[in-house]
Amino acid sequence: MSEASPLQSLITDFLDYLELEKNVSPLTIRNYHHYLQRFGEFSKNINPSKIDLRLVRKYRLYLSQFIDPLNGQPLKRITQNYFLIALRAFLRYLAQIDVQTLTPDKIELGSQDTAPLKILDENSLNRLLEAPDTTKRDGLRDKAILELLFSTGLLVSELASLNRDQLNLKKQEFGIIGKGGKERSISLSSKAAAWLSRFLATRLDNFQPLFIRYQGQEDSADQGEKMRLTTRSIERVVEKYVKKLGLGIKATPHTLRHSFATNLLAKGADIRSVSTMLGHANTSTIQIYTHITNKNLKK
Repeated sequence: MSEASPLQSLITDFLDYLELEKNVSPLTIRNYHHYLQRFGEFSKNINPSKIDLRLVRKYRLYLSQFIDPLNGQPLKRITQNYFLIALRAFLRYLAQIDVQTLTPDKIELGSQDTAPLKILDENSLNRLLEAPDTTKRDGLRDKAILELLFSTGLLVSELASLNRDQLNLKKQEFGIIGKGGKERSISLSSKAAAWLSRFLATRLDNFQPLFIRYQGQEDSADQGEKMRLTTRSIERVVEKYVKKLGLGIKATPHTLRHSFATNLLAKGADIRSVSTMLGHANTSTIQIYTHITNKNLKK
């Protein structure tokens, strides 16, 4: 068996670092592995010290001319950028462990068309929040889910992982561990806290998960962990009411996150505060929301 090249060994170390130190999701690690393997094949597993801008320019040209064998189409500009983002992250890791290589900041991303941000207007948002039939237990649960999503801007994965004992409904707050293992405090609106209280008052079980399924066989093992709604189930909850109302947008839990952010900015919240609430590491990530907000204010 041939010994792995220095580049391949370092790529493996980098992927282990993402998993163990950065708590990156398995899907992201798989994608980074794919992107960096492509670079390794292109560069013939070059020694990291020999990676320079000339090689990167050739790599960018290679990506722009690459034809995907699965669909016979060239790579989209955004996909080409994913390859470059992975390479920059890898080079940043090499610098961190004192391996001589190209400075990652010298790799510029290609320009790309920004996908239009999906935002619900006030009327559509209100209709969606009022859609569940709260006289039924699953409708009351769904109402609490929708109000919580809009009140907090949580990622669907963060909402799905919530446990009942995390909530402090009197203080209208709770703490979560978000992306990258970062802790942050979440504030609840009075409306969301009221609906959560109403929902929890109907729960006769002792299951730990905040949101549970009502279909299928009940399983009380491990504090009812198998009763927990999955991220996909929560996405289906939103999809169900969007279809029922015939809204002109394919709204998802992430759409409610966008609506949460733009609503705060429109009310005068500063970018840094909103960025912190969403769990972003820096404010540049939410700059796109300010464009939407400014357009709405001009109308």
